[in-house]
Amino acid sequence: MKLEGKIAFVTGADSGIGQAIALAFASEGADVAICYHTDRKGILETETIVKKTGRRALVLKIDVSKEKQVENALDKVVATFGKVDIIVNNAAVNGSNVALADMKLEQFDTVMKTNLYSVFFATRWLARRAGSSRGSKIINISSIHEDIATPGNTDYNSSKGALRMFTRSMALELAPFGITVNNIAPGMILTPMNQLAVDSKSIREEKSGNIPLHRPGEPIEIARLAVFLASTDSDYVTGTTYTIDGGLSLRLGHGA
Repeated sequence: MKLEGKIAFVTGADSGIGQAIALAFASEGADVAICYHTDRKGILETETIVKKTGRRALVLKIDVSKEKQVENALDKVVATFGKVDIIVNNAAVNGSNVALADMKLEQFDTVMKTNLYSVFFATRWLARRAGSSRGSKIINISSIHEDIATPGNTDYNSSKGALRMFTRSMALELAPFGITVNNIAPGMILTPMNQLAVDSKSIREEKSGNIPLHRPGEPIEIARLAVFLASTDSDYVTGTTYTIDGGLSLRLGHGA
């Protein structure tokens, strides 16, 4: 097993990509601290499945936009398991779908603090322990919108664009300690963020028309990549974004 003996911390593990990553890590031998904000039913489902693999699960209720809550959660992982080997910064909120002229500061703040500040909090926690955390892995779940802009989502696009440069910067700072930092940038994945496509076959088919592989992705497909980035197989990979979108971003500019 690729992650035997490892301890992972996964935010937003109550559904979608985060849940799939937690389960994939457990299947590869890791014990997992699984974080959620409001969906207790979802996180208990994650906990149950993790335990069925024979691995340990620690359920943590946190608001990742709050500095002390993130730090206290990671401290609790160390108190429970003795260490943290892998941090997956997955929790995020969607954009407002509001034009900038109509966007309230509170909305912009919510997206930036949840999608970007949360990564800063968790990564800084590990960076302060870099000397004793050699070989650790940080995996950030970004989006193709770290490169591709869409109108009405300045908040979301900005948070993911900033995440890309944050990842690169931290890869340089933490490389001397053997700690790697990488992004996964999904396209259209069937998660609660794309609930309309999950619920409606016609919407799924319509959106899939823009994807060269003619289908949306599944959370497990992101999780498999996360396993690679969390394992020793990726020890020479850092500061990189892996785009996993069925070729969607290759269509940029077609028809112009």
